Amino acid sequence: MNRGVKPKSNQLRVGRLTKAHGLKGALKVELYTDDPAHRFTPGAEFTLQVPTGSKWHGKTIELVELRWYNGHAVAFLKGVEDRNEAETLVKAILWIDADEAPDNDEPDAWYDHQLAGLRVMRDGVEVGTIARIEHMPAQDLLIVKAASGEVMVPFVSAIVPEVNVEQGYVLVTPPMGLFEDIADIVVEDAEPSEDAESSTDAESSEDAESSATPAE
Repeated sequence: MNRGVKPKSNQLRVGRLTKAHGLKGALKVELYTDDPAHRFTPGAEFTLQVPTGSKWHGKTIELVELRWYNGHAVAFLKGVEDRNEAETLVKAILWIDADEAPDNDEPDAWYDHQLAGLRVMRDGVEVGTIARIEHMPAQDLLIVKAASGEVMVPFVSAIVPEVNVEQGYVLVTPPMGLFEDIADIVVEDAEPSEDAESSTDAESSEDAESSATPAE
């Protein structure tokens, strides 16, 4: 289904309404911001990104209150009084004007839109790009689009020691189990070819080592 025209380029995506919650018009929110306490204050106004055929197309909506239920953010919105009305807003994306976002003076803190799209580098090899950020109760996760699919990378300094927004990349030092498809490729490239391996049967170990070359 056509999602319609995305809001202006000077706007920031801060959330998505995922499903109706209860009978009084509330909706669960998938947060795309690391500062929900600032973005989702009573009276905050959001531009809605919805299909062109939706009655909400081209409109804004005002937040009455944001509550937390079992670790999930739940929004109460002005004019949405029952579950049926809430269902019409499911999958709507919430945007705010960029000039409403506060200045970020913390050296080790970034907005989601600054990280999305950055290249992910490991040992000098690009292993994917950041698709989005998921904010979990324990820690944030970088969702990386890799060759094998999406990989969840904990956004902690031990695993992501460097973020370079200006150069367009993050450096990762993941534990065993992440990006193993890349590791397998590197190992295969470093192994000797079959011809080189067979030559070791007739030569001394020292000569065999000097004749072995990586497979191209």
